[in-house]
Amino acid sequence: HSETLTKDGDIAAIMGFSGFGKKARTFDLDAIFEQTRRTAIERSQKALGWWSVFSLRQQGISSDSDSDSDSDLVGPPVPPQLPAEGDEDDDDLVGPPLPPGYSGRMAEEEEEDDEEEDGMQDEDDDNPVRKIPDTHEITLQHGTKTVSALGLDPSGARLVTGGYDYDVKFWDFAGMDASLQAFRSLQPCECHQIKSLQYSITGDVILVVAGNAQAKVLDRDGFQVLECVKGDQYIVDMANTKGHTAMLNCGYWHPKIKEEFLTCSNDGTVRTWDLNSEKKHKAVFKPRSQQGKRVTPTCCTYSRDGKLIAAGCQDGTIQIWDRNLSVHTKFHCRQAHVPGTDTSCITFSYDGTTLASRGGDDTLKTWDIRNFKKPLNVASGLTNFFPMTDCSFSPDDQLLVTGTSVKKDEGNGKLVFFNRTSFQKVYEIEVANASAVRCLWHPKLNQIMVGTSNGLAKVYYDPVKSQRGAKLCVVKSKRKEKQAETLTQDYIITPHALPMFREARQRSTRKQLEKDRLDPVKSHKPEPPVSGPGRGGRVAAHGGTLSSFIVKNIALDKTDDSNPREAILRHAKEASEDPYWIAPAYAKYDGMRTHSCTH
Repeated sequence: HSETLTKDGDIAAIMGFSGFGKKARTFDLDAIFEQTRRTAIERSQKALGWWSVFSLRQQGISSDSDSDSDSDLVGPPVPPQLPAEGDEDDDDLVGPPLPPGYSGRMAEEEEEDDEEEDGMQDEDDDNPVRKIPDTHEITLQHGTKTVSALGLDPSGARLVTGGYDYDVKFWDFAGMDASLQAFRSLQPCECHQIKSLQYSITGDVILVVAGNAQAKVLDRDGFQVLECVKGDQYIVDMANTKGHTAMLNCGYWHPKIKEEFLTCSNDGTVRTWDLNSEKKHKAVFKPRSQQGKRVTPTCCTYSRDGKLIAAGCQDGTIQIWDRNLSVHTKFHCRQAHVPGTDTSCITFSYDGTTLASRGGDDTLKTWDIRNFKKPLNVASGLTNFFPMTDCSFSPDDQLLVTGTSVKKDEGNGKLVFFNRTSFQKVYEIEVANASAVRCLWHPKLNQIMVGTSNGLAKVYYDPVKSQRGAKLCVVKSKRKEKQAETLTQDYIITPHALPMFREARQRSTRKQLEKDRLDPVKSHKPEPPVSGPGRGGRVAAHGGTLSSFIVKNIALDKTDDSNPREAILRHAKEASEDPYWIAPAYAKYDGMRTHSCTH
């Protein structure tokens, strides 16, 4: 009996009961499991409907004690057997009654229409041109000079632009309204043109590459986090210097390691840096010509997995190193572009198998680095005047886009789209009456950013295919401009002063401004400065002599725009009627002459 109590106590502890009273009870575990199974059926019925219950019953979940009886089943009754194919009897169909005038033939026609729509949708999915978001656009006014750098953070919330005017401007899509104003503008590198801007993979810092020898890293608000050290320009071997010694050309963040970035310079080196070590570079890669001489890298990038480092050089070569082996190149193409032209951009596809290069020889080429002797495809006739004209793959890796350059007032710069496999030009967008320099196709937003040579940054988007980004700011109305609320005069608070000395308390600055606006003296518009000779008692700003003071006081008007002949003849009538000044004198003279003649 004690053993039975012990077992019952264990069961009670497992089931969560405090006790079973004085009398020991035994439990049927099969019954408990069956009850749990029924509870699961009830919950499935509430969540999924009676079809789930039907499927559970079809699987044989029922009461073991009375499997032949339906009275113990939980849930709605089992639906009747569905009719076989070809059965025209609509009375056996499950569901609400069909509306009047609806027949099976109409249902078949609607199904065919749905299939046609699905087929058109599949065609849209297969055609990459239909995925280009170009139905709408917004224009951000960066300045008046070339927008030479664009950067968008991984989430697509903030855009940063840089240009030949040395300015870097920050744009927040969620914080902007329809006026499209930047929330911050700064000059991080003083009087050096901005070459490249890029957010790190975490989006918390920005790499700034300018025309000087020291790259900078800024945080999201524009404050400096790191400035790379400058190397000793008197050392011949560039591997022994701690940093670059000549102008930078390009920079790129590592796609996997958030603290590492890459720069290339006119000193003939490609260097990697660590964000936590600003005293010295991390590694040095030195591109060499076929004769072993130093060549200048004009652009650089990481592969998508971060294992390879690629550089396009001024002698027309593309050289690729293993990130961990900086001595010899892993892949090398000697005749990638025309020697002496600046290769302006190289980029890897998202799948990592294809490399695209934009040359200063007006070409766009794609390469398979495993067979690096000749390009996969070549597109020519793409004018390129800028050393940072770039190219970009579409988010689905099916298209390749680049910009074209034009001379001033000689046409429109275009965005040209090529099919990656056939390399046929499938689409183009006329951007502006200027060159299209930078282009950026963000994979998360599905929006295209373009920097132009006349100081504009354009954002192309589609309300249906694009996400967030420019869609957030165009729907916000412009904020009403507020007048500058400043205190019109100092107000001294003297609560214990006598009433005769107490000043009237200012209610609000806005009311005081409105009151002053009605005052003709306070609201009098200042006179504009005098240009040229003074008039109306006012002299030019340079008049500080005694004569100018006298002229100002007597209100002398020197200007006379009338015709001098008319000015003299207007006194002719008065002179003929009253010849006081001239006629009497001549009459006296004539009399004297007559008298002398008689004598």
